[in-house]
Amino acid sequence: MANDPVARDDSGAADTSGAAAPAAPAAPAVPAVPVAPAPRPRRRGRAARLAGAGALLGLVAGVCAGYHVQAGREPTKPPPLSQPVIGQAGGEAEPLSAAQDREVRTDGDLRKLLLDKPRGARTAAWVPQDGWMDLADYADHFGNPGAKFSSLATDQFRRAAVTGWKDGTSSIVDIRLVQYRQEDSMAAADATHNMEDDVESARGTESSSIPGTGDGMAYVHPRPVVDYGAGRTLYSAEAYAWRGDVAMEIRVFSNGPIAEKEIRDLARRQMERL
Repeated sequence: MANDPVARDDSGAADTSGAAAPAAPAAPAVPAVPVAPAPRPRRRGRAARLAGAGALLGLVAGVCAGYHVQAGREPTKPPPLSQPVIGQAGGEAEPLSAAQDREVRTDGDLRKLLLDKPRGARTAAWVPQDGWMDLADYADHFGNPGAKFSSLATDQFRRAAVTGWKDGTSSIVDIRLVQYRQEDSMAAADATHNMEDDVESARGTESSSIPGTGDGMAYVHPRPVVDYGAGRTLYSAEAYAWRGDVAMEIRVFSNGPIAEKEIRDLARRQMERL
């Protein structure tokens, strides 16, 4: 303490006694925290090793037993590469009858499917002598023949069979069966629906379905129209239907009103022929 300046007590006064100051107590030692040892990998028991070895031995024994059983069997003869030849039946297949195949009827003489004219009726003057209409003749019966010709050519018009008669001076009937090739579209159905749309747009038209024809329709016009060529007024009715590649058109003209049953029955009988 020779180099120590004058010692002072806690109050700040100088210690004049000349005695040495007591040493500061040492800090208590901090005990060390024990570190847990890293866990060791768990060892598989002896029982698990024995079970694995037993399973492996069982699998090997099963495979060996299977080979042993197969080796003791007689070899199986493989099937022959060539199969027995089946004899072809003789003769030709009989074609379907007209009652079984509709195309047998429509691909033949379409004129034979037209209704026969009633007894005592006269063939109408506009009916072609051979009963056929080609593309130009058929298109000529419409209001715009040129446009109708182009439309029919696009729709693949094939042919039209026609008949018609006059029953005295009171009734005129016109029937046409129009056939299409239908390679790209359902032209017969489309033509029928277009005809029906045109008729239904007329005012006062009365319509009814034709039994047994699907969507076939019959129409009666209660108001007469003037036939300037004959110099008289005529009542009219019409019917449209289709089946397969053939569209049916029927038009009836009369001096008096036409009953709905008359045009509907006429259309039904014609469709039955198809």
